Amino acid sequence: MFFDSFWGMFSSDLAMDLGTANTIVIKKGHGIVLREPSVVAVHAETKQVLAVGGEAKKMLGRTPGNIVATRPLRDGVIANFEVCEAMIRYFIQKAHNRRSMVRPRIVIGVPSGITQVEKRAVRDAALSAGAREVFLIEEPMAAAIGVGLPIAEASGNMILDIGGGTTEVAVISLSGIVYSRSVRVAGDEMDEAISSFIKRKYNLLIGERTAEEIKMTIGSAFALEKPQTMEIKGRDLMAGIPKTLVINDAEIREALAEPVATIVETVRIALERTPPELASDIVDKGIVLAGGGSLLQGLDLLLREETGLPIIVAEDALSAVAIGAGKALEDMSLLRKVSI
Repeated sequence: MFFDSFWGMFSSDLAMDLGTANTIVIKKGHGIVLREPSVVAVHAETKQVLAVGGEAKKMLGRTPGNIVATRPLRDGVIANFEVCEAMIRYFIQKAHNRRSMVRPRIVIGVPSGITQVEKRAVRDAALSAGAREVFLIEEPMAAAIGVGLPIAEASGNMILDIGGGTTEVAVISLSGIVYSRSVRVAGDEMDEAISSFIKRKYNLLIGERTAEEIKMTIGSAFALEKPQTMEIKGRDLMAGIPKTLVINDAEIREALAEPVATIVETVRIALERTPPELASDIVDKGIVLAGGGSLLQGLDLLLREETGLPIIVAEDALSAVAIGAGKALEDMSLLRKVSI
């Protein structure tokens, strides 16, 4: 107890949305203090961490042989324990202005389909990185708290959280998850689908960052009012030289058809398996969309057409999980109810 209060004097408690694509950190009493890509650049031989976050993301696909820029999380779970631990340590220290004497309490958002082994890996990585206590909260629950849904009431609330690595749909009532479904198809799969489509159709090889840029600029799930085009650069696989190409939104919609269909199917299955009393609440309230992937143009229109339900995109969809984890951090009785 004494050590807890001692470390508490030097540290501010943190809430972390440890995402496949981005990590957002909230400091108790300060709001969002950090929003960085979940990328780490490591020296191949010495394993020394050279850059984390934005600096490391700039290196993706551009590093010499002795430097490896990697994402330590894949599909929302840890793929490389040591690198993930180094990343969490970096974020803890950066949130505390590089002070070394810090042992914060941390709340971390994790996918709802996570296994016991994966849960332990997240907890161990955070403890090894310097946390004194770790609470895990399921991402759909955190997102629901973050967007302000009345989770404590005896009524059904449906949330669809589309991140970088996972898409999760959950029905929440009385501060608990009644039904949840998690699929490992989300923003990253969309990027890969765009890369594969352009490679197949034009024999053009593009990088990860270019694919993400295309998705964010002209990617859509539903026909746009005005057709859009974009100029892209890559390497011609036939000639082996750099090449510039103009693509349009209809092509990218075709490329994204499969991952988008998986997301729609996930929502449909969740609606089929929701208890009837809660389903009637969802008819009135609709489905709330959160996570970066929900910002894909026209996704709300497509879901509205497919389900016939009201679809609401959260005001700050990108930060919903982090904001919810932050709210739980401020209220210990809520945190004890919703943590896993």
